[in-house]
Amino acid sequence: MAKNLLIVESPAKAKTIEGYLGKDFTVKSSYGHIRDLVKSEDAIDIKNNFAQKYEVPADKKQVVSELKKLAKEAEMVWLASDEDREGEAISWHLFDTLGLKDANTRRIVFHEITKPAILNAIENPRKIDYNLVNAQQARRVLDRLVGFELSPVLWKKVKPSLSAGRVQSVAVRLIVEREREINKFTAEAAFKITAIFGKGKEAFKAELAERFSKQEDAEKFLKDCTGAEFKINSLETKPTKRSPAAPFTTSTLQQEASRKLGFSVSRTMTVAQKLYESGKITYMRTDSVNLSDLALNTAAKEINSAYGEKYHQLRKYKTKSAGAQEAHEAIRPTYFDAHTIDGDSAEKRLYELIWKRAIASQMSEALFEKTTAKISISTRKEELVANGEVMKFDGFLKVYLESSDEDDDLQNGEENAILPPLTKGQVLSLQEMTATERFSRPPARYTEASLVKKLEELGIGRPSTYAPTISTIQNRGYVVREDREGRQRNFRVLTLKGESITKEERSENTGAERGKLFPTDIGSVVNDFLIQYFKEIVDYHFTAGVEKQFDEIAQGLEEWTDMIRKFYGPFHKGVENTIEKADKATGERELGVHPESGKKVSVRIGRFGPFVQVGDSEDPDKPQYASLRAGQSIETITLDQALELFKLPRNIGIFEDKDMTVAIGKFGPYIRHNGAFYSLPKDVDPLDVTEEQAVEIIHDKRKRDSERVIKTFTEAPDVKVLNGRFGPYIEFGKQNVKIPKGKEPQALTYDECKALAKAEAKAPKKANGKRFVKKK
Repeated sequence: MAKNLLIVESPAKAKTIEGYLGKDFTVKSSYGHIRDLVKSEDAIDIKNNFAQKYEVPADKKQVVSELKKLAKEAEMVWLASDEDREGEAISWHLFDTLGLKDANTRRIVFHEITKPAILNAIENPRKIDYNLVNAQQARRVLDRLVGFELSPVLWKKVKPSLSAGRVQSVAVRLIVEREREINKFTAEAAFKITAIFGKGKEAFKAELAERFSKQEDAEKFLKDCTGAEFKINSLETKPTKRSPAAPFTTSTLQQEASRKLGFSVSRTMTVAQKLYESGKITYMRTDSVNLSDLALNTAAKEINSAYGEKYHQLRKYKTKSAGAQEAHEAIRPTYFDAHTIDGDSAEKRLYELIWKRAIASQMSEALFEKTTAKISISTRKEELVANGEVMKFDGFLKVYLESSDEDDDLQNGEENAILPPLTKGQVLSLQEMTATERFSRPPARYTEASLVKKLEELGIGRPSTYAPTISTIQNRGYVVREDREGRQRNFRVLTLKGESITKEERSENTGAERGKLFPTDIGSVVNDFLIQYFKEIVDYHFTAGVEKQFDEIAQGLEEWTDMIRKFYGPFHKGVENTIEKADKATGERELGVHPESGKKVSVRIGRFGPFVQVGDSEDPDKPQYASLRAGQSIETITLDQALELFKLPRNIGIFEDKDMTVAIGKFGPYIRHNGAFYSLPKDVDPLDVTEEQAVEIIHDKRKRDSERVIKTFTEAPDVKVLNGRFGPYIEFGKQNVKIPKGKEPQALTYDECKALAKAEAKAPKKANGKRFVKKK
């Protein structure tokens, strides 16, 4: 038996480290946390100084049993969980659960999985840092208390099965408030003046800084420019430079991977974890932009070798983020000479992004020459301005250019890449001048990445909490991430060419969204309820203040139980008062009266989601109800839109002597015919669908279904061989069964299908719920 047992969090990391250490070390994984608070209400003993009651989950008992056995046999146990607070807490849980002793236990940390880093950590061990453990305990206890006490309030006062969390509720509030800003926003139109001077390669664009709010003013400007003389009034050329961004933190990596690669926040962290555990990058949960001296030296060597000495510029970045956690490094490659790696597509793309950002941070500035020409108009006092920029030295841009969020990206027209040779006093030839109607834009909806940026700016959450927070608010149904189609909008264009002005109306698509976060109706109602009765929980400054207190606990400046006690007293009292006094929250909004019956029309949240109601329960006639359609909201639906919902279901004709009825169900609009259901295509409105369209939709679906069935069996009608998305498979009742390679689907017999289904049902399951299938 090896003298040393080294315990890490993941099997992938264990495999990498095992290759660096000799036969004296056994490296094992704890598979993350080995214990957690019990699920019952007695998990935290409030009267006993917030003592916690832990349990080892069933799926971790075998892991704990094996680690206990190995720990007893080893002379020394090395706890090598991650270097952040959560990692420190995992080491403490291991120490406590395995019954380890201080004398033969060492705590080691490293921020990259390389042989020198591991050996250096072993040469410089330490004890468990209980300040870091206490900071993590405080977060866990506080979040459990908030969740366990707030959730029952929501069940009683809003809707069953809801839950609330401390940081998640603030994230939902940001999204709800942004959506309301957008809904209240009224676009203002103004005319933008653009002129084209010169011809061919000598042509360039100039703009008027001022915009005209009225068409008449824009038209007058164009008329005044008819036959006017345009002259270069001033010409200024000055050097400018652009500096590279700092290496990645967790937050900036999540933002840039979203912009450049289209990754969700959780996908970024999953891929980054794989890269870290396989020794490709440094630790991926960090808010530091610092690079070690070793990293600075190896980056310099690589830049000088790959691009030349003039491309290198030593830079040391300082962390601006309030309350940055511990002295970590920024995210960087472990070896700068590896420009790319082996791995799947996602791993390669994320690694290359990290490599480029880190190497660019140590490169020279990009140098430009910017020219600004101001052009006078003989008939007006205003000046037109033309800008041009020429790159003189690419510097860090040879490797990397940082992207920006669309909300930072104002509607500026593209600048001229380069201006033709111009001289002061030169008279210019106008080719064309346009006055184009442009509209002001509302604030942009959050993407996952821009929400992370906002949370970081407010000091809410930490590198380890951003991804779980964003996943949780979506999993709980408070927020959805989706694409939405825009709408057509007309705009006016006036064009001066020669001595005539033409007017035309054009159209553009506006308001289209991709991968944006929208609040659901239940998310908005819960948010309003929490603001009314638990204002502190969703207060930005309070939540940021709690994060600061966790930082102080981590530094040993505050006792964690005192911090929890100060919070819990007033919070618990608020819970009791709310249960006793608060009214039920439904988000009800009165839309008006029904034009025929004169009954009240209202919209609100119910047990099964948002719905419109016509009439009151006190009326002699029973009220009518209709569920809202996808994309509709109780906050924005109009009376006319609500009344449209009652036009369904409707009969649209007869086919094969059976009625065809169009309606809206859980999965969207559909046609019901002879007991079968046919989904309507996205571009077909259920209120406009015709009898002919419905017959065509039914025929198309039947054709697809017939092509899907490869074989059926008279012995059992519910057993079929089908064509699926990923190839042929067997549908055996409710069980889907793989067809082994080499088997011809068309030739399968019923007995073979039965045997394959039986064999797959008996196969043991992996931890992810999938079954092991033995390879031949």
